[in-house]
Amino acid sequence: MATLSKEILPPSLDATGVQPPLFDGTTRLYTCYTCPFAQRVWITRNYKGLQEKIKLVPLNLQNRPAWYKDVYPPNKVPSLEHNGKIIGESLDLVKYVDSNFEGPSLFPDDPEKKKFGEELLSYTDTFVRTVFSSFKGDPAKDTGPVFDYLENALHKFVDGPFFLGQLSLVDIAYIPFAERFQIFLLEVFKIDITAGRPKLAVWIEELNKIDAYTQTKTDPKELVEFYKNRFLAQQ
Repeated sequence: MATLSKEILPPSLDATGVQPPLFDGTTRLYTCYTCPFAQRVWITRNYKGLQEKIKLVPLNLQNRPAWYKDVYPPNKVPSLEHNGKIIGESLDLVKYVDSNFEGPSLFPDDPEKKKFGEELLSYTDTFVRTVFSSFKGDPAKDTGPVFDYLENALHKFVDGPFFLGQLSLVDIAYIPFAERFQIFLLEVFKIDITAGRPKLAVWIEELNKIDAYTQTKTDPKELVEFYKNRFLAQQ
């Protein structure tokens, strides 16, 4: 993947933000720069080289514009405005962007890889839910099995450092959360998710060589403070 030029990101829209014209032929990704679900679609867009084809409309979720609920009634991000309709749900959207736009394919044709890829995508909810829940329990004990699941999954294909060998939607589905969990668990609980998990360590290292991902990463200090306030303030 060629090195990306650094994109100049538009400012986030708050409650005073003006709504872009709807269904004017522009494809728009309604997003939030700090949301891991939206980050999945942002990475996919970047990797496929769609910066000019899919415009970012970043929202301030703490003070979101009232008009957004009319655009997308669930009132959450991400959502995509394309061909006269609004589509939501991050895993559906990464598949949609991969299938409906040009750029390198992010899901393999190989039947075995495709089947395993779908299994891994279906596990993302369990992974995310388990780790978030652990912040109010015993993270060392509770998160071990799900990170071991990722480590074992990374052993299945040996033709590259990623879940399906080469970079795919599976990696893009997991990395926004793995990124946040790695930072927060180490900073607050002194848990290194890569300790004893060499494949996971290499996976994270290799993803950090990909501009399409690194340009979407969140600020670690802001993340830690946000998660502390969200998960630990009442303990």
